Amino acid sequence: MNAIPPAIQQRLRTLNERQLDAVKRIEGPLLVLAGAGSGKTSVITTKIAYLIQACHFKANSIIAVTFTNKAAREMKERVQSMLSKAESRGLQISTFHTLGLNILRKEYHKAGLKPGFTLFDSQDSLALVKEILDKEFNQQTDEAAYCQHTISSWKNDMTAPNQAVTNADTEELLLAAQVYTQYQRYLKAYNAVDFDDLILMPVQLLQEQAELKEKWQKKVRYLLVDECQDTNTSQYELIRILAGYRKNFTLVGDDDQSIYAWRGARPENLEQLQRDYPNLKLVKLEQNYRSTKTILKAANTLIANNPHVYEKALWSDLGVGDPIRVMVTRNEEAESERVAAEIQSRHLRHDIPYKDFAVLYRGNHQARLLEIKLQAYRIPYKINGGTSFFARAEIKDLMSYLRLLVNTDDDNAFLRIINLPRRDIGPATLEKVGNLATEHNLSLFEASGLAELEERVTGKSLRSLQEFERWLRHLRERLKGASPVPVIEQMIHDIDYFGWLQEQASTPTAAERRIENVRFLLDSIQRMMESAWEEDPNAELDQAISKLLLIDMLERQEEEEDEDKVQLLTLHASKGLEYPHVFLLGCEEELLPHRNSIENDDIEEERRLAYVGITRAKRTLCITLASKRRQYGQEIDCLPSRFLDELPQEDLQWEGRGDESEAVKKEQGKASLSALKAMLNS
Repeated sequence: MNAIPPAIQQRLRTLNERQLDAVKRIEGPLLVLAGAGSGKTSVITTKIAYLIQACHFKANSIIAVTFTNKAAREMKERVQSMLSKAESRGLQISTFHTLGLNILRKEYHKAGLKPGFTLFDSQDSLALVKEILDKEFNQQTDEAAYCQHTISSWKNDMTAPNQAVTNADTEELLLAAQVYTQYQRYLKAYNAVDFDDLILMPVQLLQEQAELKEKWQKKVRYLLVDECQDTNTSQYELIRILAGYRKNFTLVGDDDQSIYAWRGARPENLEQLQRDYPNLKLVKLEQNYRSTKTILKAANTLIANNPHVYEKALWSDLGVGDPIRVMVTRNEEAESERVAAEIQSRHLRHDIPYKDFAVLYRGNHQARLLEIKLQAYRIPYKINGGTSFFARAEIKDLMSYLRLLVNTDDDNAFLRIINLPRRDIGPATLEKVGNLATEHNLSLFEASGLAELEERVTGKSLRSLQEFERWLRHLRERLKGASPVPVIEQMIHDIDYFGWLQEQASTPTAAERRIENVRFLLDSIQRMMESAWEEDPNAELDQAISKLLLIDMLERQEEEEDEDKVQLLTLHASKGLEYPHVFLLGCEEELLPHRNSIENDDIEEERRLAYVGITRAKRTLCITLASKRRQYGQEIDCLPSRFLDELPQEDLQWEGRGDESEAVKKEQGKASLSALKAMLNS
C-alpha cells in the first residue's frame, strides 16, 4: 500500500472487504454481482481512480459505460472529485449509445457515412416508418409502432433486413421485415442513422475490419460496464470486442434487477459471459446499506422463487425495522384515498418531509386517480420522468424550423420538417434528394435548389421542394438585420402551423395547450435576443437558439432534488433510486404480475420488477391492493398478487381484511382523523 497515494488509500478504507476485492482485481475478466443498495457505484468510481492513481493507467485508456446520461454524469462527477484535472483528462464515462456515436464520428467514412450525419430519434424513425407504410405498401399507419419496435429488436439482436425477411413466419413479421429493408435504404440515402445503429454499426465495423478492431482494442486498456444485466446482444458484442485480447474488464450487474426484456435486454448474457471467459472471477456484493432487515428478508424470499445463474442473499446491519404493511382496500379510489391520507398523516404527526415518500406502480394509468387524491389533500407531488419542454413534438418541430433557418446544413432539421405540415414529399423523393446531395457533397436543403433535381423529381413533389427552398431563402434574407421574432411569427403563419396543431390534436384543449407552448417559445426567444443584444448589438438568432437548448438541458440536470414533494413513478423508472418510505400500489394478479406477462408465461421478469420495488424502500414499505377495479367501464373483482403469497407471512401486517388487531385499527383511525383535519385546515 506504500506506493498508493494517501487520497486513494483513504478512499479504500471506506470500502468493505468484498468491495475492496472488486476494486483491486485488475488482471483478467471480473464480474461484480452487486445486489440492490450494495454500493456498486462506489466500487466503479473508486476502481477508476485506483487504476489511474495506483496502477498508473492513463485516463484516456479507460472506458466506462452505463445506460443513462444521468448515471454517466453522476459517475463522472464522483470520479473527477477524486482526481486532479490532469489525471482525469481524456477519461471516457458515457452511455453505450454515446460511446457508439463517438466511434461512428471517428470512423464515419468506413461506415459509408458523410461527415455531419443525421441522428434519427424515436419520433423521426416512427415518421419514416409511417411514410414507408403509406407510400410503399399502401398500408394503414396503425402498424407503424409495431414495425418500429420490431425493427429495433432486430437491430438489437444484430439481424439484417434480408435475414428478417427469410425468417418471417407471419404476415405481420413479413411486412415489418419488408419495411425494415426500405427503412435502411432511406436512412442510407438521408445520410442518417437511428438510435439502435449507434451500437449495431460500430459492432459491424469492428467485426468486419480487422485493422479497425486492432486500433480500438489498443485504445482500451481497461473497460468497466455498469448494469451489465441490461445489455442486449449488440451491446454485449461491443463489450466483447473492445475487451479484446487483454480481457481486462469489470462488469457490474445484478440478474435480479433485469427488468428490460421488452427493450431487448438479455440477462442470459451473464451466462454467456461464463462461456466466453472460462477464467472469469466473481465477486458478490451482498451487504445492503439501504434497507432494514425485514425489507431485505422480503426481497430475498420473493426473488428466491426465480432460477439463478449465481446465488446471492442481501443482508443488512441497519436493524429489523417495521413490519411490511399490506393494505386491502375496497376499490382503486379507496386505495388512492388511503395512500394520500396516510402520507398526510405521517407528514404531520411525525414531521416526515413529503420528499421522503415515493409511490410506485406498474403502469402510468394508476397515477391519475392518485394525483386527484393528493391534490384534494393539498399534498405536493412530482411525477418522475415527465416530458421536458423541448421534448414536446410542437417544440421539436419549431426548433427544427429555426435550426434550418439559421443553418441550412442541418440535415436532421430538414428531414424533420420538410413534410410537416404535409407537402406531399415522400421518402422516395427524399431518397433522390439525398443521393443528389451525396454526389455533390451538399446539404439536403442545398440539393433541393439544384436545377439538376428536375431530371430526377417531377410533378407536385418537385414544385413543393422548390417552393420550400425559395420560401426559406426568403425568410433567411428577411432575418438579416431584423428582429427575429416577427420573422418567426410570419414563418408560423405561412405554414399555418396553428391550424396544423388543431387538426392533429385529439381535443381543442390539447391543441390550445400546444399552441400556448409555441407562444411561450416565442416569448423565450424574444427575451433571449434582448439579453444577447445587451452584450452584443450584432447577436443573431442562432445564439438565442443555442442558449435556449443549453438552459433547458441545464434546468433538467439541475432540478431541485430537495424539492419537498412526494415522488410518483413506475416500477421501471424507480430502478437505481431509493426512498425512506415506499408505497407499492396495485399488488394484484393481472396488474403485478401484468396480464401480458401471465399470458406469455413470463412471470420471472415481473417478479424481478416487484423485487426492484421492494428494494427501493429504506425504512418502511406499504403494499396496497384493491378488491375491485374499474376496467373498460365495468367493475371487476381482483385477486391478490401471487407475489404476496411468496413473501414471509410472519413479517406482513395486513390491514383491511377484517382480522387486524384493535391497536392497528386505532392507529388507522388516528391517521384518517389527522389527515382529514389537515385537509380542512389547508
